[in-house]
Amino acid sequence: MAQHRASEPADERDRPDHDLAAMRESYARGGLDEADLAADWVTQFHRWLDDTIAAELPEPNAMIVGTASPDGVVATRTVLCKGIDERGVVFYTNLESDKSRDLAANPRASITFPWHGLQRQVHVRGPVVRVSDDETLAYWNSRPQGSKVGAWASPQSRVLSGRAELEELQRQVEERFFPLDRDERPDGPLPEVPLPPFWGGWRVEPETVEFWQGRIGRLHDRLRFRRTDDGSWVVERLAP
Repeated sequence: MAQHRASEPADERDRPDHDLAAMRESYARGGLDEADLAADWVTQFHRWLDDTIAAELPEPNAMIVGTASPDGVVATRTVLCKGIDERGVVFYTNLESDKSRDLAANPRASITFPWHGLQRQVHVRGPVVRVSDDETLAYWNSRPQGSKVGAWASPQSRVLSGRAELEELQRQVEERFFPLDRDERPDGPLPEVPLPPFWGGWRVEPETVEFWQGRIGRLHDRLRFRRTDDGSWVVERLAP
């Protein structure tokens, strides 16, 4: 399989002079007091999600998911949240991807919703379980046709020889499920693309859910819901 050498670093003289150490923002949009919290983490999350949508921040359901391999190699990536309720936080993916292999072997994950436009973050930590087949199928059936084709076509996390290989895989999937040329197909919707056997969902079952609000002088507000051994929840303030 072909490999490509990364580009050589640009000449030092051509690099912009960014002073990263001097980059900072004053967080002054507001605070978060214990009296402001909803009675449970799910209601509080949806309050903040509503604020994020109202502020028209891009992709408010985007979240960073952290996993670890059995030997402790940590990886993060951004995925889209597709469900939140009292059971936890749900996302869907290829079950043969790197993150799914990590979760199958080491079934714990961390999640961060980075709502920087409101100077807020939400952090979720806990064990993971597979989403039920019925829930997975219901979500799959709601996806656009192109996303379904993409799920079948992409051998997620595997090395490709180039973009052309991925496009050829897509062509093969389209030929499999839509064997006729578009102008030869009967009127009506395209045939349904079935749920792949290698595709499904993961649910992170929260042990802690932290609501982080930026404050002036880096004295941020960090209020955390923590599940106790008896299944109840307590609220704790963490030092910034």
